[in-house]
Amino acid sequence: MTTPQLDGLPFAKGHGCQNSFLLLPDPAGCLDLTPDEIRRLADTHTGAGADGILRVVRCTATPEAAAMAGAAEWFMDYRNADGSLGAMCGNGIRLFARYLVDAGHCAPGTLAIATRAGVRHVRVPPESDGAQGQVSVVMGSPAFPGPDHITIVAAGRRWPATHVDMGNPHAVVFVDDLADAGTLHVPPTTEPADAYPHGFTTEFVAVRGPGHLALRVHERGVGETRACGTGACAAVAAHRRRAHDTRAADYRVDLLGGRLHVAVAGDGTMTLAGPAVITAHGVIGLPGSVESTDPLWELEGVR
Repeated sequence: MTTPQLDGLPFAKGHGCQNSFLLLPDPAGCLDLTPDEIRRLADTHTGAGADGILRVVRCTATPEAAAMAGAAEWFMDYRNADGSLGAMCGNGIRLFARYLVDAGHCAPGTLAIATRAGVRHVRVPPESDGAQGQVSVVMGSPAFPGPDHITIVAAGRRWPATHVDMGNPHAVVFVDDLADAGTLHVPPTTEPADAYPHGFTTEFVAVRGPGHLALRVHERGVGETRACGTGACAAVAAHRRRAHDTRAADYRVDLLGGRLHVAVAGDGTMTLAGPAVITAHGVIGLPGSVESTDPLWELEGVR
C-alpha cells in the first residue's frame, strides 16, 4: 500500500554493477519521505525492490543542499533501504548522473552533483566515445578516522579491521577466502561496540594479485549487496595502507555483481568507474504500469 504523496509518482529503476536503486524525480522538492515509506519502496517482495532510494531534487529546492547550489544544480538525497539517511554512495551517484543525462536534464560530460558528503564530479560519456556505458566519479581521498584497534566478528570468526571513511563509514577486513565471511545473513559486529556510532558497511577482501582485489560487502541498512562503490574504494585504500603504497595506480575490484575500477592519483584522490544502467520506468501504486527500457524485454514481448 502506498501513501498519498507517493501514489502515482513516476520512478526509474537501475543499477551500478548490480547494486540496485530506485530514483524518485522531485525537482521542486515536494516530497517529504518517511523511513517507513522508504522501507516499503525498497522491499524486494512487497515494494519495487532496491538496495537504496535516490531522490532527484534541485539544490535550490531543499534547505539541506541550498549551500551547495552555487557549485551544483542537483542534490542526491540518498536513503538506505532501512530508511536511514546516507551521506554518499559511489554506485548510486553514478546511476544518478546517468539518469540526469538520460532524462534530458543534463548533457553528457562532467556533472557536479551535491551529496551529504559534499559535491562530487561525475563523468557520463557521450555514446560516441566508445566508453560502453562506463560512468566515473571522483571520490576524493580516503580518511582513516580510527580507532586503531577494531575487530569485526562474523560467522563465528574474528578479524582486525581498518576504519576507512569515503564519505560514509567502512570496516575493511582481509580474508584468505571470501567464503570465510559466511552467509552474511546477520550483520557483522564490532569490538569495541561503539567504534561506529552511526553504523558501518563491512568489506571482506581477498587479494587476487597486483592491482586486483575481490570482495563481498555487507552494507549497513541493507545486508549483503551485489556491489558497493564506496566499499571498493575503501578496500583499495585499506590495501594500500597495509602495503605502505603511495604510488599512483589502477585497481580492478571484483564483486558479486561484476567489476569496478578504482584509479588512485599521486595525491591519493580516487576515481571510481563502472557500469550504470537505467533498466525500467514506472509509476508507484498503479499496477501494470511498469515499462522496461531493456530492449530484451521488448524483443521477448514482456510489456
